[in-house]
Amino acid sequence: MSLVERRPVCALRNVSKRFGSISACQDISIELFAGEAVALAGENGAGKSTTAKCLYGFHSPTTGHVEVDGREMTFRSPRDGEAAGIVMIPQELDLFPELSIVENMFMGQQRPRTRFGTFDWRAMKKTAREILARLGLRLDVSQPVHLLSAANCKLIEIARALNRNARVIIMDEPTAALTDREVRRLLSIVRDLKKNGVAIVYITHRLDEIFDVCDRIVVLRDGSLVDDGPVSDFTEGSLVKKMVGRPLESLFTHSPHPIGDVALEVVGLTSEPAFRDISFQVRKGEILGISGLIGAGRSELANALFGLRAYAAGTIAVNERRVRINSVADAFRLGIAYLPEERRSQGLILPFSIQHNITLASLKRFTRLGIVSERGEADFARKAATDFTVSGARIDAAVSVLSGGNQQKVLIAKTLARNPEIIILDEPTRGVDVGAKSEIYRIIDDLARRGCAVILISSELNEVLAMSDRILVMREGVAVRTFERSEFSPEAIGAAAAGQKVLSNVA
Repeated sequence: MSLVERRPVCALRNVSKRFGSISACQDISIELFAGEAVALAGENGAGKSTTAKCLYGFHSPTTGHVEVDGREMTFRSPRDGEAAGIVMIPQELDLFPELSIVENMFMGQQRPRTRFGTFDWRAMKKTAREILARLGLRLDVSQPVHLLSAANCKLIEIARALNRNARVIIMDEPTAALTDREVRRLLSIVRDLKKNGVAIVYITHRLDEIFDVCDRIVVLRDGSLVDDGPVSDFTEGSLVKKMVGRPLESLFTHSPHPIGDVALEVVGLTSEPAFRDISFQVRKGEILGISGLIGAGRSELANALFGLRAYAAGTIAVNERRVRINSVADAFRLGIAYLPEERRSQGLILPFSIQHNITLASLKRFTRLGIVSERGEADFARKAATDFTVSGARIDAAVSVLSGGNQQKVLIAKTLARNPEIIILDEPTRGVDVGAKSEIYRIIDDLARRGCAVILISSELNEVLAMSDRILVMREGVAVRTFERSEFSPEAIGAAAAGQKVLSNVA
């Protein structure tokens, strides 16, 4: 291939960005080529987002510059970046929910007009339908986007980028809120974009997606570029070691801990259509993993155990005493805590401070005669933030300013602030980097060693296998098999979750 053909569409040249005395990234050089997907890999705080935002025009580099087609560019805003064909799709949806698909696709752009000077809606709708067709979507472009699924909303953002004639699309955690089926669909579209000559910058914590769809990997650590090479040069283990400085195997913590009496027993629990006839036990000091495909009923089961979902049949016993859980207050009183899978919408109040999020569910411990002790609350939150290694801001800062991993640790601190005896963790490491995952695994292991009964719900099979003492597999709302640790294998767990025949059944 000639040098002309390999000229990068755009590039970062020795880019550094400082915020006051803090260096977010330093001396970063990356070239992006047409039809190539480059993974930007690293822990939270490694500088990925800052680097991407310098490329896009959201930040102006402190030193260094951006090049487009070999020419040095000065971007003063994202509008300048988009004018040069560089578009960023953020992790959180950036659409106007009450506006139509076509209105969102043309937002911020010059719209075609009729000869009478009015907006040419017919032409805009035609363009919108043509772009959506390229993405395999057949939608009424007049409908508001709030009626769409999360996956289709993400595709609308891609369509909006294509409508800007994007030559480079930066995708930040594009699959974080998608099901497995929707993830496969989006990755297929990324491949099609590459075939059409679009350069992709792909930021994700899901390593399997990097190896599935990307051509090159750029690894950042502590704001510096530590490696840049073809995907074939990496394995999942070597990539993790580059990102965090230690081997993949060292991320998991599962130490020996005594197993005590039964803390929670569920018999025949049913809440149609989500799940039916679920029975299991969890003992003190035990980690029970619950595995299964998305839609298996795992989260709905957790909601029922925490009083968020009614159940029509079955019994629940806590410490060998039969109970009825009709509300969250009932669960709290019984010593049950729940960490939900969606921290931003279900677990945290983003405008509130880190301190107030940590103490929100346990204010009684700082209250006397109806008055909350501000000093007591602050001291508790400060200690919790230290114990759970929450970093990135003072405790009086809004929790929204933290990285995903640190937000998750705040949510864990809030969940454990009531000193529960039974803890339900639903996707506790979703959307966090491998370093934060390692810290969360240490916390889970410590809970079990202290005698807590832990239910770990996770879609990451390696996580369930490494952390659990037993694994309950659910499929289509039914508990299909329980595995003892001596029986663990990815093949057996996967077969049970998919409904394939397994050799033996130990319940």
